[in-house]
Amino acid sequence: MKVGLLRAVGVATAVYGAAVTAVPALLARPSGLVDAEGRTERATRTSLRPLAWRDAVSGLALAMAPEGPALRTAAYVRIAADFGDAVLLGVTLPGRDRKLAAVAVSVGWGALSVAGLLAGGRREVMTLPAAGPLQV
Repeated sequence: MKVGLLRAVGVATAVYGAAVTAVPALLARPSGLVDAEGRTERATRTSLRPLAWRDAVSGLALAMAPEGPALRTAAYVRIAADFGDAVLLGVTLPGRDRKLAAVAVSVGWGALSVAGLLAGGRREVMTLPAAGPLQV
């Protein structure tokens, strides 16, 4: 596991999530979720804030979790959120280019967390009660 990479992804995600929570237009504009004048409707701002807060909190967990199972769990949560975003935004955003961009960004961030989990070459052995050794 590359702890530094996971921490960096966590910090970046936390900062971005906090910024979008405060200013939802940071996500709404590139996603095409604005009106003809480029304004973000109140309902859209309201809908984006919980998503952004989820990113802020899960990023903070990834940045601060102790190394080991807690950090791995935080990474799994971040990966699930990023790949879930890729699927949902890829299906629902307006316009093919915006869909492709959202999928690329979401998969890219998720892939960084996957790389952080898989990198390092050292495999840990976890022993489960009555189940014997399990390679993880």
